Amino acid sequence: MIKLEKPSIEAALKSLPSWVLSEDGLSIGRVYRFEDFNAAFGFMTRVALMADKMDHHPEWFNVYNKVNVTLTTHDAGGVTMKDIELAVFCDAASGT
Repeated sequence: MIKLEKPSIEAALKSLPSWVLSEDGLSIGRVYRFEDFNAAFGFMTRVALMADKMDHHPEWFNVYNKVNVTLTTHDAGGVTMKDIELAVFCDAASGT
């Protein structure tokens, strides 16, 4: 995968308005809030199954109904299309 340049990432994020580019430009992130822990865990399960199929795994943190997701492609040293594709899936899996 080829690391995307900042203008390409910003253009892709126009269709993912809740996602933000990190200050260093090496990752994108979003916070999801759900009704309760079961809904948050269900979301994480759906994303985990897709991430495994993609062989591209998120960095995330969960407390009760909140899930913080950070996406980056370590092999490429920054954001790639894999991250954008997984972000699109995450939004779909969350219902947002």
